[in-house]
Amino acid sequence: MSDRITFTHPEPLPHATRVWPVFLPFAGCPYRCVFCAQDKQTGQDEVDLEIIFQTLEQELDQALARGRGPYELAFYGGTFTALPSPWPEKFLGLAMRFRERGLVMHVRCSTRPDCVDDSGLSMLRAQGLDMVELGIQSFDDAALRRSGRGYAGDTARRACELVKNAGLGLGVQLLPGLPGDRPGIFAEDVRIAADMEPETARLYPCIVVRGTPLATMWERGEYESWSLDRAREELAAALPVLWDKNVRVIRLGLAPEGTLEENILAGPWHPALGQSVRGTALFEIVRQQVAELGRVPASLSAPRRYSGEFYGHGRELASQYFEIGLSEQSVRFGDVAEFVLG
Repeated sequence: MSDRITFTHPEPLPHATRVWPVFLPFAGCPYRCVFCAQDKQTGQDEVDLEIIFQTLEQELDQALARGRGPYELAFYGGTFTALPSPWPEKFLGLAMRFRERGLVMHVRCSTRPDCVDDSGLSMLRAQGLDMVELGIQSFDDAALRRSGRGYAGDTARRACELVKNAGLGLGVQLLPGLPGDRPGIFAEDVRIAADMEPETARLYPCIVVRGTPLATMWERGEYESWSLDRAREELAAALPVLWDKNVRVIRLGLAPEGTLEENILAGPWHPALGQSVRGTALFEIVRQQVAELGRVPASLSAPRRYSGEFYGHGRELASQYFEIGLSEQSVRFGDVAEFVLG
């Protein structure tokens, strides 16, 4: 039994640079996967790369003139490494121009695991690319096959190695609850991803969006989505596995962009899913420390930066904290770096 316990949150600290997203919906994608709904997320079902390029150039010029930045330029929504030539070079050349002027500090893109190779990655790195986020979705062959991904788990693992060997930062995106999902698949995907030691991870539970092949499967009774409770529990269990390898989890669930929300038919989507999941993970950390303390705690001092997620969404965890001896009156937040349980 201890008088008090001091501990820190295991989550790696976030980077301070603001992200400037550039959406390239479907651009470069060889085909659409059964779950894909980029048109609903972005409000665009077709993409004109010339217009996107010109608009980006104008907006970066305006930001520079107004003294804004610096930014991390991030190309999302398409398969950047499979864009037709000369678009990858043109976009990276534009980024380099503004990097030289101090507006852009870092450049990342998203792509598919089966659309990277040694020579292509080396060339993009030489042209100013810093990081590649791979839309892994899963390392499980059955889930990948039923989701129409067109590659196997070995391809996904090899792609992670290729990105790191090219000297680029690695990000991974996982999509739990795909067709073909089975108990334990997501936990294994998280373990494999953590072992790759990426810089970042995004965890997007699979949702059913109107107009997708997955919606047809769901309507026929051929697909059952995760519940919100299951998503919360599985994502919360995944966080410490990734944090233990110093992986920053930069997104939990899809953002409510475009017309996405109004087109969701089923699945564990909630606008505050990230807050709920992080709160659940933090509660488990505190619960373990209370067990280590060996008695009912009298108080908990916590860093203020965790106050927004401490009780979860809508204070859903307040009763659970009370059950382990921490009433809302006994928890205080302050400008401190550590948790102190006494």
